[in-house]
Amino acid sequence: MKKTSIIVSVIASLIFIGCGGNKTENTHQHDASHNHEEHAQENVSAGHQHNQAYEIELVDGKKWMVNNEMKPFLQKGEELVNQYLQNNQTDYKTLATQLNEQNSQLIKSCTMEGKSHDELHKWLHPHLELVKELEKVSTKEDADHIIHHISESYQAYKNYFE
Repeated sequence: MKKTSIIVSVIASLIFIGCGGNKTENTHQHDASHNHEEHAQENVSAGHQHNQAYEIELVDGKKWMVNNEMKPFLQKGEELVNQYLQNNQTDYKTLATQLNEQNSQLIKSCTMEGKSHDELHKWLHPHLELVKELEKVSTKEDADHIIHHISESYQAYKNYFE
């Protein structure tokens, strides 16, 4: 339980620092009332609702633009999941670690702001929760179920963002 609390704290800190740190003039800072952990709780129900894409709004029917510096980490995460599935791999713990690395880099590279940033977070928080669940599972069957949802999450991302 202590390990889980530490992991949650680290992820929350990375999100806060990644999206609110001093990077360039194009970055933004969240005020004290803006709490990413609250976003996560709003977007992930106690019942582990995995498909949150229906909450994401398009802009006049068009996809949101994601900053170029963030895209490689999203693409690599999806590539890792696809390779895992296509090669019938079984080491889901390594996959979880690799996805966490990509997510950490994604968060660190966050320079988005405004509505596109808010909409991306509607996708990102449930996605982070799925990866966190993958870290915790103890059976391949449970892992396969979560990996399927992570794969769907990447597809949902592509439906709403470019």
